[in-house]
Amino acid sequence: MSYNIAVIPGDGIGPEIVREAQKVLDAAGKKYGFELKYTEVLMGGASIDVHGVPLTDEAIATAKASDAVLMGSIGGDAKTSPWYKLAPNLRPEAGLLKIRKELNLFANLRPAYLYEELKEACPLRDDIIGDGFDMMIMRELTGGLYFGERHTTEENGVRKAVDTLSYDENEIRRIAVRGFDIARKRRHKVTSVDKANVLDSSRLWRSVVEDVAKDYPDVTLEHMLVDNCAMQLVRDPKQFDVILTENMFGDILSDEASMVTGSIGMLSSASLNETKFGLYEPSHGSAPDIAGKDLANPIATILSAAMMLRFSLDLDEAADAIEAAVKQVLKDGYRTGDIMSEGCTKVGTVQMGDLIAERV
Repeated sequence: MSYNIAVIPGDGIGPEIVREAQKVLDAAGKKYGFELKYTEVLMGGASIDVHGVPLTDEAIATAKASDAVLMGSIGGDAKTSPWYKLAPNLRPEAGLLKIRKELNLFANLRPAYLYEELKEACPLRDDIIGDGFDMMIMRELTGGLYFGERHTTEENGVRKAVDTLSYDENEIRRIAVRGFDIARKRRHKVTSVDKANVLDSSRLWRSVVEDVAKDYPDVTLEHMLVDNCAMQLVRDPKQFDVILTENMFGDILSDEASMVTGSIGMLSSASLNETKFGLYEPSHGSAPDIAGKDLANPIATILSAAMMLRFSLDLDEAADAIEAAVKQVLKDGYRTGDIMSEGCTKVGTVQMGDLIAERV
């Protein structure tokens, strides 16, 4: 079996962590009898430096011709990088919005799982953590405030900015269906998060989600206002299974969830379209301050690669092996600096990748 993978190393620590993910994927391929053929694609600051834009049409075409996309991290230091002196539509992160839209990547999956070995890194009290938590945040990724009409004007010396939040029922329905489908493979519960006490878009969201729920009588649906959900994530994260929400709310809540796991360096993500095609990347940023220093934690990217095997390539056994290898390395006491604790062995980016590949 052979698959074509578009690889976007990106900026900052991106190339380093992607290399380790490829190392682990190749180890899994050797063991389970498949081959991944990689085609490198420039995006973000790396693309700006070469092409003058954060994402070219040729790069999009390469991604579309692939079975999946594996990405590192995009962007740099907004205070010092010349990329951030460009117009907003030419900055590195504009490439992210463009590729999501062009590839129709409407469903963003962000698992937040607390490893037993990393409980000490969790900022929550032991009585809140209990036996740990395991949730999946389903974020709608191509609609809402980030993609609505926007403009800035000035009248009588007063500046005014307008950003438009818009959803239609079809956009809501397809992410809701994906969320309920995933809940069926987990613990059969969906928490739909909105601001229906204020926003018309949220009232439509709630109505459509309730319609979809009728086709899933085995899945429990609850509604929760976004401000309450933000509180509940730190009060009792164990209550959540699948959190289903719109673009901006999902952006904020998934970052909050990442920190209660102990380190954002552990969190993978997948962005899927209506087929099995997806883009897989870590949830963290490009960390330009540690780029090239063998300090970055590659685990989030490695776990994203495992998600790629599972969701896009149907290689569940290999995905299971990678996830088990990560757990074993942590159990064996190896840590990168961001998750280091007393009594453990500190390793760098490359050695962490080696250790996980060996255990695969």
